[in-house]
Amino acid sequence: HPIEIALSMILKIGIVYLLGPAAWAVVIFEILLNGSALFNHANLAIPAQIDKWLRYLIVTPDMHRIHHSVKREEHDSNYGFALSIWDRMFGTYSTLKPSENEGIIVGLEWQDQRPTKLGWSLLLPFMRK
Repeated sequence: HPIEIALSMILKIGIVYLLGPAAWAVVIFEILLNGSALFNHANLAIPAQIDKWLRYLIVTPDMHRIHHSVKREEHDSNYGFALSIWDRMFGTYSTLKPSENEGIIVGLEWQDQRPTKLGWSLLLPFMRK
């Protein structure tokens, strides 16, 4: 959402000014941050044993997929997109068997033509259900 991006930029710029890191450190951080978001939203099939170990540190595509489920009890979990520790700390970590995870239906059950309208999509985070 554009407002989330703007607020995030303001916060990050403020932290950069406050801490004064080297420009290269900020660039590396942004590359890692955006790279991890692209990675866990990718439709990659990582072998189960490797995925199991990777999840202890980072968010894998298989771990994050549940967050996009049509089922509320599933999509209210695994919010993280970089380090998996945050979901574990805040009790939002959820896991499924590989066979269950592959069968997840992603999207929004209530979706109709409204998301095709830019104004509606921009206002969605501020609407009550």
